Amino acid sequence: MAAALLWVIPFAWMVVASLRPGDAGAADIASLLPAGPLGTGNFAEAWTSGHFPLWYGNTFVLCGGILAVQCVTVSLAGYAFARMRFPGRDWLFYAFLLQLMLVPPILIVPNLTTLVALHLYDTLAGVAAPYCASAFGVFLMRQTFRTIPAAYEEAALVDGASRLQIIWHVLLPLARPGLTAFAIVSVTSHWNEFLWPLMATSSPSTQVLTVGLASFTAGAEAGSEWGVIAAGTFFVAAPLLIAFVAFQRQFVSSFTFSGIK
Repeated sequence: MAAALLWVIPFAWMVVASLRPGDAGAADIASLLPAGPLGTGNFAEAWTSGHFPLWYGNTFVLCGGILAVQCVTVSLAGYAFARMRFPGRDWLFYAFLLQLMLVPPILIVPNLTTLVALHLYDTLAGVAAPYCASAFGVFLMRQTFRTIPAAYEEAALVDGASRLQIIWHVLLPLARPGLTAFAIVSVTSHWNEFLWPLMATSSPSTQVLTVGLASFTAGAEAGSEWGVIAAGTFFVAAPLLIAFVAFQRQFVSSFTFSGIK
C-alpha cells in the first residue's frame, strides 16, 4: 500500500499542477493540495503550443510498427529454440541472450553509422530498425512455447500441417498470454524511449512524444509556465495510464502466466 501511494504521488501532483491557473506562483505549483480555482486552460495552451497530434501519430506508428515486426521475429526464433533440434542450439541461444547484458547507449554510434549508410537517418524506419529483434522477447516466447504440450504440435503434424501453420494456428493462440506480456513491455519501453529517437532524428516532422516534449518543455521553462509543462507531461503519460487502468486484469494475468515477477 505504501509503495502504491509513493507511485501515485507524482501523478497526482502532475494532475493538480496542470489544473492550476497560469498565474500560479512557484509555491502554489509545488503544493500537492488543490487551492483556489482550477481549470483546463493549461491543457488547451499546451495542445496549441506543441505539435502533439504529430508526435502522437509518430509515436503510435513507431510503437505499432516495432511491435508488429517483433511479434514475427520473436515468435519464429522462440519456436526454433524451443522445438527444433540443430547442432549448437543451446550455445547459440546463450550467445543470443548476451544481448541482454549490453547497455543500449554503447550501440548508438555503430547504429547511427549503419542508419546513415542505409539512408535511414531521420526516418521512423531508422528509429525502429535496431528494435526489430528482441533478445528478451525470444527468451520469453521460448519459455512460453516450452510450457505448451508437444502433443498439440504432433497432432497437427499428423494432419499434414506445415511448421508455419502449426505456429500460426496452434501455438500462437495458446501462447497469447506470453505475447500479451511481451507487447506490454515492448510498447511501454518504446513509448518512453528518449535517447535513441533523439539521436536518430533531426527534423521536427519525425519527432516522437518524448523528444517533442523535451523541446516543448524547454520553451515553457523559459516562461516558467509550470502548469503548461505539467499538462504537456500529462499528454505523454495519459495513454499508458489509461491503458493500465483499463486492462489491469489482463496485465496481471499475462505476467503471471509468463512467469515475470
